[in-house]
Amino acid sequence: MNISIDLTLSPLQDDYEKHVIDFIKALRDSEFTVLENPLSTQIYGEFSKLMPFLTQAIETSFENQNICVLTMKVVKTDRSAYEPHF
Repeated sequence: MNISIDLTLSPLQDDYEKHVIDFIKALRDSEFTVLENPLSTQIYGEFSKLMPFLTQAIETSFENQNICVLTMKVVKTDRSAYEPHF
């Protein structure tokens, strides 16, 4: 089953930019489709492959921070080709 995940990483510390950039680079280096916008990053792929990868990427990111909030929305479909029609 294909899924789409919308992620927003919010480190609660002064050097937050470095942590956000490192997290996005880890996502980009994966085998999955990654799209970015100024507010969040989306990653798309097969559920059984994407979730273990994402678990490890989040754990690595959290280990390098003091306090962090990660907002994640998961949709049960691949929305990577979505284009608004308005």
